[in-house]
Amino acid sequence: MNKIIKLAAVALVVLSASSCKKYLDIEPAGRVIPKTTEDFRGLLTSAYNFFPAHKSLLAVRTDELLMDEYATGFPAYKDIYAWNDNDADGLTSSMPYTAFYTSIFNANHVIAEVEKEAGVSPETAQIKGEAYLLRAYAHFELLNLYAKPYNAGTAATDRGIVLSLAIDLEQNYKTATVAEVYAQILADIEAGRQLLNVTNFDAGFNYRFTKRAAAALTARVYEFKGDWANALASSQQALALNGDLEDLNVTGAVLPNNYRSKENIMSMEKAFDAGVTNTSMISDHLLNIYDQANDLRYPMYFGRAFGNTVSLKGAFNENKISFRNGELYLIQAEAALQSDNLALALKSLLDLKVKRLKPAYYQTEATRISALAKPALLQEILNERERELALEGHRWYDLRRYGQPELVHSFENGSSYTLQKNDPKYTIRFPREAVANNPNLQ
Repeated sequence: MNKIIKLAAVALVVLSASSCKKYLDIEPAGRVIPKTTEDFRGLLTSAYNFFPAHKSLLAVRTDELLMDEYATGFPAYKDIYAWNDNDADGLTSSMPYTAFYTSIFNANHVIAEVEKEAGVSPETAQIKGEAYLLRAYAHFELLNLYAKPYNAGTAATDRGIVLSLAIDLEQNYKTATVAEVYAQILADIEAGRQLLNVTNFDAGFNYRFTKRAAAALTARVYEFKGDWANALASSQQALALNGDLEDLNVTGAVLPNNYRSKENIMSMEKAFDAGVTNTSMISDHLLNIYDQANDLRYPMYFGRAFGNTVSLKGAFNENKISFRNGELYLIQAEAALQSDNLALALKSLLDLKVKRLKPAYYQTEATRISALAKPALLQEILNERERELALEGHRWYDLRRYGQPELVHSFENGSSYTLQKNDPKYTIRFPREAVANNPNLQ
C-alpha cells in the first residue's frame, strides 16, 4: 500500500485556484501538467491519496467505542464523542470536507483531459473510469455525512451537498438536493463502469476501482437509497465476479478486511486509524453482541491491552478497506428480504455465518435463524452487519438508515451525553471553515 504514497507526487494539475478556494477551499498541489498515461495515473493516485480517513471519526459517534478520557489524544475526540458539533473547541478533529473536494478536483481533471492528452487506449479508459467512480464515491460519502438519509418522499427538497463536476473555477458552488446528488452519483458510476476493463488489481494496487469495486459501490448506493431490486442485482453481479469469503475455521485465515484477504475488493480507506485505536476501548455493547466462545471473529477482531479490550482491525495500512465480499453477502440478504425473497435472504446470511462460526454453533444458529419471520430476520441481518462490519465505517450510516436510536456516551467522572432518538445531530453540520468559504452552506 506504500505505492499510494510513492506515486502521490508524480503529477498534479497546474491551475489558478483562487475562485475554487473561494467556495471549496481547494488548492491543487504541484506544478506538473499531466500529458502522458503515466502522468494521469499519478494524478489519479493523488486523488485516491487525498480521500480522507474519516470513518474513524464516525466510529467515535457510534455505540462501538468507549473513549479513554485519560489518553493523550482524547481532546481531539472529546466533542465528537459528546456530539458537540455546534461549539467544539479548537483541539477537536474536524470532519473532512476540503479533502473530498481535492480528490474530486483531481478526478475531474482526469475525466476532462486524459483522453485528449494521452490518447484513447484501454489504459486511459481504465484511468478515466476509475476517476468517475472515485468522484461518485466522494460525493456519496459527503452526502451521507452532511445531508439527511435518503427519503423518497422528501429527497427532491432535502438539502444535499455541493456537486463538483468540472474544472470551472468561476462557478457558484450551490448545494444540490439529495435526489439530485444521488442521480449524479449513479450517472457517474454508470459512466465509469462503461470504461473500466480491469476486474482485479494485484494486492498492493487494490486501492483502485475495478469492475468488482464498481459493482460493490453500486450495490451500496442502491442499498442506502432503498432501491432494493437494484441493490440485489448489483450485489449479485459483484459476487458473480468473485464470491469468496475468508473461512475463519481454516488455519491461516486472515482478517476479512486485510488487503490480502480472498474476499477483498478494494482497500483505499483507513477505516479505523491509529489515533482512534490508541484513544479508545471497545464498548460493552459491541462486545456483548458476539458469542465470545463460538464466534471466530471475536478473537480476530479484538484483543487485550492494559486491561481493556481493544480493536485489532485497524491502525495498520494492511487493514485498509473500502469494499469486501462480507458486506456484499449482507447487502444481498437485506435487499432480498426487503424484496420478499426470504429464501435468498436466509441463504445469503447463512453463507456468511458458516465461514464465521464454529461448526456446532453454526448448526444451532442455522436452526434458530431458519425459523424467523420477516421482521425478526431483518433484525438478524442488521445484527450481523454490526458484528461482521464492526469498526469498518458502517455503523454510523446504519444507525442513520434504521431508526436513529438514542445513544448515551458516558465518562468515568460520571458525566454523560445523550444523542436523542431521531436527533438532528444524526446529520453532521458542514465544518465552520467550509461555511466560511462558501456562504451557500449556511
